Amino acid sequence: MAMFKEEPVRPEAYRAFEHDTPEWYRDAKLGIFVHWGAYAVPAWAEPIGPLGTFEREYWFAHNPYAEWYYNTIRIDGSPAQQHQQEAHGGAPYDDFLDQWRAEEFDADAFMAVVKATGARYVIPTTKHHDGITLWDAPGTGDRNTVARGPRRDLVGEFRAAAERAGIRFGVYYSGGLDWNFSGHPPIDRDIDDSLRPVDKAFADYAFDHVADLIERYRPEILWGDIEWPDAGKPDGDKSMAELFRRFYASRPEGVANDRWGETHWDFRTSEYEQGRGQEHGMWENCRGIGFSFGHNQLEDERNSLDAEGAVRHFVDVVSRGGNLLLNIGPTAAGRITPLQLRTLEGLGAWNGRNGDAIFGSRPLDASAARPSDEPWVRWTRTGATAHAFVDAPEGADVRLDADASALRLDEARAADGASVSVVDGAVVVRVGAREVPGPVRVDVPLAG
Repeated sequence: MAMFKEEPVRPEAYRAFEHDTPEWYRDAKLGIFVHWGAYAVPAWAEPIGPLGTFEREYWFAHNPYAEWYYNTIRIDGSPAQQHQQEAHGGAPYDDFLDQWRAEEFDADAFMAVVKATGARYVIPTTKHHDGITLWDAPGTGDRNTVARGPRRDLVGEFRAAAERAGIRFGVYYSGGLDWNFSGHPPIDRDIDDSLRPVDKAFADYAFDHVADLIERYRPEILWGDIEWPDAGKPDGDKSMAELFRRFYASRPEGVANDRWGETHWDFRTSEYEQGRGQEHGMWENCRGIGFSFGHNQLEDERNSLDAEGAVRHFVDVVSRGGNLLLNIGPTAAGRITPLQLRTLEGLGAWNGRNGDAIFGSRPLDASAARPSDEPWVRWTRTGATAHAFVDAPEGADVRLDADASALRLDEARAADGASVSVVDGAVVVRVGAREVPGPVRVDVPLAG
């Protein structure tokens, strides 16, 4: 598949969809991911650390993704399997669908939190790997949130609230895995073709779902995951190529990610630390505030981004030419946890002061100035102005690695509790007390 692959190649049938990524997406910088499903009822996973930093067999048995609970409890000897026995008496996973009520969910209030972060787009899960759909998807019978559990079209509620808030709407759909449909054994080492459905029956089933999402909700972003069934890749009536034709006919300025198999993509993706070497062209990094996307009751401040950490990660991604898709994992009731809310509000406060140097920006050419990790400095550019973001202790003097011939150093201006001076032809930033958490900003006009 194209995701996490160094040099993916589009098959001939998909080259017609290749085009420049729309400017709105390049300018957007921040999106909000929403992982919400029946897995929010048990809300349990071991918060071991980020994807991309563990050996695969250990990762699956101790998976920190709460949204993978259906898979993890089926791995013999896993701590999640033991927890399922002790806490839930080994009950069938689908019991959680009936226990999921979403009784406190208010889509407009939720979207107000999203908008306050500064995010330009939102992408909720419509079907994760457990196969439960958040709308009355074709062929799902009563295994969806309209017929059971919340008894609501949650995709429709997200879509309508996003439109009212002026936020672009996308859909996540797991086209590569569906543990209920396929009946495959649990994934305990790697995701290979023997553990995912690749046949025509599943290809047609998934096609009908995505076609319905495109027609019903007109998303501007198609965000696939894991893969696409092999039988649905060759061009034809129920193919991924046909879905792209329908998508771009509905949304000519729409974008799709690189997780629909090796077919077509408008941007590449990385996830936590996985795929970091493939961040070139237009790309997006996704991650949770903690180590899980779905709500995990075991996560706390020790294993989650605070506001300053979220800002720093966001600035780093943007400075390197990417977008950040930061996840919210609501509780089963539909609330955003206080821990996640504090982080989101802090990120929004920082963006409120510095968003003009982030949204719509582009990376600064290294010939003008360079980033560093010690001290931590990142750069962006908007028009004829370069922006340095400096994260250092209060009172520290930080010398920026910049070229006097490329920047008008004598016109540098600091904000956010910092002062700036030019010493021997270099910009020196003194970090002061910050009004909002996160790096302080220095604006430097470009020469010429």
